[in-house]
Amino acid sequence: MGRDVIIACDFASAEKTFEFLDKFTGRKPFVKIGMELFYAEGPAIVKEIKKRGHKIFLDLKLHDIPNTVKKSMAVLSGLDVDMTNLHAAGTKRMMEGALEGLTRPDGTRPLLIAVTQLTSTDQETMEADLLIKEPIDKVVMHYAQNAKDAGLDGVVCSPLEAGKVHDTCGADFLTVTPGVRFADGDIGDQKRVMTPAEAKKIGSDYIVVGRPITAAEDPVAAYERCVAEFCD
Repeated sequence: MGRDVIIACDFASAEKTFEFLDKFTGRKPFVKIGMELFYAEGPAIVKEIKKRGHKIFLDLKLHDIPNTVKKSMAVLSGLDVDMTNLHAAGTKRMMEGALEGLTRPDGTRPLLIAVTQLTSTDQETMEADLLIKEPIDKVVMHYAQNAKDAGLDGVVCSPLEAGKVHDTCGADFLTVTPGVRFADGDIGDQKRVMTPAEAKKIGSDYIVVGRPITAAEDPVAAYERCVAEFCD
């Protein structure tokens, strides 16, 4: 499976989303639909974007009791997305339930990945707010190993951790990494960031890029720059 750039379509409406996607008259990018857009527009937005030929990462980060997550994933499996996720902090049992719910009767399913720690979280925040005193790298690797043991395909992690995740869980265990910015760009509210070229070098399989593309003066050119730096 080759590397790919996923554009975070963090828009508040279908109108703004399609205004953005209409700019891409050539290559159809892999897109991420997050909570803001999904809660605003519902499953219909997923179906319409899929109909337009885009791969979709449905980023809802489920985290609940195992049975609720299992039933929710069974519903999401009908949307024909290519990737979806949950929080690894929900435990192995929850992740196993999610995988069971996401798998269709014919055995097919989207890729399922787990969020380890959000890229807006650093060591200080983790200790102060979550009362987790272990080093953040150790926490991320533990969550990643739990995800692998539960049968998941990979994790969402900082690009700074992608290489270590592969060392811990194997080269085929996917790393999906937000927190990617151009070297000459603003890092926004992200704490742990890296450029596309650096993410490639360290072993990320997918990078998720939002504002450096969506807020660019020329989003298509920014996307192609990401692809050139990360994929080529």
